[in-house]
Amino acid sequence: MADNFNQQVIDEFRANDGKVGGYFEGSALVLLTTKGAKSGKPTTTPVMYLPDGDRYVIIASNGGADHHPAWYHNLRAHPSATAEIGTETFEAKAEFIDGEERDQLYARMVAIAPGFAEYEAKTTRHIPVLALHRAA
Repeated sequence: MADNFNQQVIDEFRANDGKVGGYFEGSALVLLTTKGAKSGKPTTTPVMYLPDGDRYVIIASNGGADHHPAWYHNLRAHPSATAEIGTETFEAKAEFIDGEERDQLYARMVAIAPGFAEYEAKTTRHIPVLALHRAA
């Protein structure tokens, strides 16, 4: 079901210059294509992002599940990805953010998307925060 939901969002994003309705309507959304940690196969996932200067902050909330999303494991194994924002596609490198900076960025995301507070409350795991940088 999640795969079907994601595919519908991906299709709508690509057909409408990066804009979607439904659950993600009005949200800053990136299509993140990662290389499978084990399979090596590319997988595309819609992920909300927070613009932060010249980087894009993403959060591995997985809806508050007790395990990290697959894309997080993929980026741990292969920190390079392809990002699609609006009509632009670019190569990106993932940075894993911890400590006070992680907490500040998470709080900023909660301020614009309150559901992230609920995700944190639903799980005992530490939800990772990452930043995508344009590859040189």
